Amino acid sequence: MSVIVLTGIAGTLGRLLARQLHLDHEVIGLDRRDLPDRPKDIRVYTLDIRRKRCESLFRRHKVNAVVHLNIMHDFRRPQAELHAFNVLGTQRLLEYAARHGVRKFVFLSTANVYGARPDNPQFLTEEALLLAGEGFSEMRSLVSADMLVTSFFWKTPQVETVILRPAHILGTATNGPSAYLSLPCIPTVLGFDPMIQVMHESEVVGAIVAALAPGRRGVYNLAGPPAAPLSALAKYLGKRTLPLPYSVLRALAQRAWQMGVAEVPPPELDFLRFPCLVDDARARRELGFEPRLTLPQTLDLLRKSPTFRRSVR
Repeated sequence: MSVIVLTGIAGTLGRLLARQLHLDHEVIGLDRRDLPDRPKDIRVYTLDIRRKRCESLFRRHKVNAVVHLNIMHDFRRPQAELHAFNVLGTQRLLEYAARHGVRKFVFLSTANVYGARPDNPQFLTEEALLLAGEGFSEMRSLVSADMLVTSFFWKTPQVETVILRPAHILGTATNGPSAYLSLPCIPTVLGFDPMIQVMHESEVVGAIVAALAPGRRGVYNLAGPPAAPLSALAKYLGKRTLPLPYSVLRALAQRAWQMGVAEVPPPELDFLRFPCLVDDARARRELGFEPRLTLPQTLDLLRKSPTFRRSVR
């Protein structure tokens, strides 16, 4: 039975993935939070991955694979803290993997690292530049972490390294996309109706499991069902939209962000204007990843989430 270290095990994706992996593997969870309702055969250590104590786990256990989900997406944190946690923490894990003979390293990034831009092609391949940080400073630590793992992939061939860049993830987690589509009235940018790719969290878990198979390595975009206009997503969910001029919406978003009542920072409004669609052909071809859920099924599962149900009370 192989040993898999799973960082961020207390998060939504971490819990879902752990419950699937522990059936066939020995799972060791790392998180700053505990996971009290875990299966009994999963060990969880409440450690900061940047601390030296974390490396002792790699010394004590013959770790075969690392799945790194423990990335901070809370853009209210100072940029120095985001850099320290996301970039330096990832760097420490890569060092442990290289020093202790880990055979597989899977990193969950995001397709948002490409950035939503007016000059984007219809679909972005894995070779596209990661430009999200240019106008969105809060994204810089995520871009840097992705580039760090990609560099490790090229420089450390003895470790099978996989970088996954999923489209907007919907599900039970209170993340930006789920919270936005759960609003009672969805604000949009007047004159824009961008195509949007979404995928359910269970599909992301399936892609991670596929990436753990021997021989799979490289960078992979992930997408769910075919993209649809933002207006179509809102209509299916039974939501009204409120089109506003960009300058007005930007000012309102800035004020809401400062007051702590908005889930996403103002620069993310670019995703309501410009495309950021990924080409997932490589993942389908090399990982064998085929999304099972249709767009209506994905949105129906969002409807059942606590965040969405609270919005319709």
